[in-house]
This record gives sequence, C-alpha cells and structure tokens, in this order.
Amino acid sequence: MIAFITGATAGIGKATAEVFAKNGYNLIITGRRKERLDEISAYLKATHKIEVLCLNFDVRNIKEVENAINSIPSDWKKINVLLNNAGLAAGLNSIQEGNTDDWERMIDTNIKGLLYMTRNIAPIMIKNGFGHIVNIGSIAGKEVYANGNVYCATKHAVDALNKGMRIDLLPHNIKVTAIHPGMVETEFSIVRYNGDEERAKNVYKGLEPLLPEDIAETVYWVASRPPHVNINEIIIMPTVQANATTTIRK
Repeated sequence: MIAFITGATAGIGKATAEVFAKNGYNLIITGRRKERLDEISAYLKATHKIEVLCLNFDVRNIKEVENAINSIPSDWKKINVLLNNAGLAAGLNSIQEGNTDDWERMIDTNIKGLLYMTRNIAPIMIKNGFGHIVNIGSIAGKEVYANGNVYCATKHAVDALNKGMRIDLLPHNIKVTAIHPGMVETEFSIVRYNGDEERAKNVYKGLEPLLPEDIAETVYWVASRPPHVNINEIIIMPTVQANATTTIRK
C-alpha cells in the first residue's frame, strides 16, 4: 500500500504521514524543505520499518510537478491514496487593501497546486484501476468571513473541485473525499501573519483547537473504509467552534 502526501514537512501532512506509516503504508512525501523531508523520512523508516520516497518540489510549479511525478519508479506507481494537503493562508486584509502577492501565493498553492497534482496522479490511478484522492479543504470553503476573501475563495474552489473530481472519476473506480477542518493548531497562522508567532498564538488563545493528529486520523479513517464506501466530505470542528466565526474562549 502506498500513500502520496503533499506538504508533508509539517502540520497535517506530517501527522498524516505518521499515521499511514504506523499502519504499514509505504510513503511518497513531498515538500519544499528538503532537510525536513529527509529528517521525516529517516524517522519514519527507522520507527515504522516502511519505505519512503522523498520528492522535493513546489506544487505551484507545473514543470516541477511533472518532473517529480515522471521520476517516480514504476514499482512506486501503485498509489492507493493521494492526499492533496499542501495549502496556506497569507494575510488577513479587506479586499480593497489586499496584498496581490498574497493572493497569487494562495491561488497558486491552494488551487493550482491541487490541480497540478491531481492532473498528474489521477491518470496513474486510472491505469491502476484503483485509488483514493483526499483533498484538504477548510470551513472557509463552506463559509466566508470578514477579511478572508481570497483565502475563502480558494477553499470554496477546493470544495467545488472535489465535487467535480468525484463525478469525473466515478467511472474509473477512484474514490474522492474532501475534509474541511475548522481551527487546527499548525504553522497555518504563523504563515498567515508572515512569521509573527505572538500574533499567531492569539488565534488559539483561550480555546482548544484541533490538532494535526485529529485530521490525520480522519484522513486514515476515510481511506480505510471498505471498497464499496466513499465518504464524499467531512466537516470537522473543535468542540468549542460552531462555525467559521463562532467560538467559546475561556
């Protein structure tokens, strides 16, 4: 069994790699930070006695994606699960004050990156006659909140693309699932606030958010359902969060 995980160097991607490794999957892990990839690979191989293939590339770059996928040895192409996890939020500005560089970064990663990966892996799965694509969305793909404009738009696109993939891949025995989390404590807020760790901490202050492991376990549960069961989508929230903007803080 092989799981292909994008954005595996931190957060949900890293936690999911651990869960799949623990359950005996060999892994293809990707990310832009080669040192982290190598560290995670060494740890997973030593701890769980599995095989790991590291692919160091940026999902935003179509040529890098194509070259990386084309480099996969034939015995690694029996991919059971693709986790489209790589994604980010950049900035929290009103539309009229938005940073267009942030917009480009989110659109290129959250939408184009997911599309580039799916376009290159789905034909492999179709040829194999099996596979499961899991897309990490967000509660921001279900609701829009103040100053979330472009980020919310990218995650609404993930929601729509997930539904489109489900229809298009139905005749080919390929499962498709979206997981839409609420607040998860990862590097997400640090990235959104351009490295301001203090500001990022305040996002989770006074409440207990989801952990990357919570989402990782959900991804594995979805992927481990019987062949006749497809989970189309899951919205998963911390107990203290009702929707995108309503939380209880101590």
